[in-house]
Amino acid sequence: MMRTLKFLLSNQLKSSKVVQPVSGFTLIELLVAMLIAFLVITPLLGFMVNILATDRQEQAKANSEQEIQSALDYISRDLQQALYIYDAEGIDAIKDELPSPTATDRVPVLVFWKRELIQGAIPVGGGEDDTFVYSLVAYYLVKDSNTTWSNAARITRWQIRDGVEDNTASGVSCLGYSNKYVSGYCPSGGFAPFNLDVVGSIHDKMKAWKRLRQYTDADDVVTDVSYSDSPQVLVDFIDQTITNDAPPKACTSTIPDSLNTRNTAKMTGFYACVEADKITAQVFLRGNALARLQSNNLDYNESKRTYYPTTSTQVQGRSFLFTR
Repeated sequence: MMRTLKFLLSNQLKSSKVVQPVSGFTLIELLVAMLIAFLVITPLLGFMVNILATDRQEQAKANSEQEIQSALDYISRDLQQALYIYDAEGIDAIKDELPSPTATDRVPVLVFWKRELIQGAIPVGGGEDDTFVYSLVAYYLVKDSNTTWSNAARITRWQIRDGVEDNTASGVSCLGYSNKYVSGYCPSGGFAPFNLDVVGSIHDKMKAWKRLRQYTDADDVVTDVSYSDSPQVLVDFIDQTITNDAPPKACTSTIPDSLNTRNTAKMTGFYACVEADKITAQVFLRGNALARLQSNNLDYNESKRTYYPTTSTQVQGRSFLFTR
């Protein structure tokens, strides 16, 4: 047994002293391997880049489609409460009463009066009761150099509303108004109701509307009361194209002639066809998904129309206004 172990150990020691030859790749083999790897990896890398770019583009289009549809749904719900919608002639009549009447970077597209529900505003016994007030709403198309927003256009919404009157002993005074109001429900700064005592049709009455003005005895002058409410952005990335390449408007009198010199009045990314007699408006929206992907060359192009999702709806106001 011992002899066998000694024999195996001696053989092992002899074999361990044998120098093993060192093997490796030649320079030519390495160059060939690198070339093959380059030829295989480059197409795969390009394929992956294309997939990522396509996914980004599809995501941009999907986001635009979702946002403009949500914006249109919001405008539709708003319009359903309308009791009067101004057409182009009506907007032209009251444009100087609206915010920023001389601004060149925005244009009022949709202006209407609505009857708005205010929940739990009136204290009754031990509880609260609902009531309605009149509100004036205006939707603007804005294209300016504000870097907070995209290089495309955007839609803003502005609203002022009446207060909830309360002629009881608990009523409070509101600055600029003689009536008493429920605490916390004063009229918006600058708000004035429409006057139904004006001679003429309902259109004449609405076009005669004026913002709240204040008479100063000391100076013997009348001044505009500042609006307390500022326009709020509803949706960004609206098509800002003003060239003839953009789809034309479906109606011709959507913007007052006096505003047609403004670039925003020439845009077709947001406009409305209004029938004031029927309290009806057909609203059109077109987004601009390209503005999510790049900062230039954003104008509408028929070959890239999938990047400009379009939607429209027709809404009739459901509120009623009784006149004498």
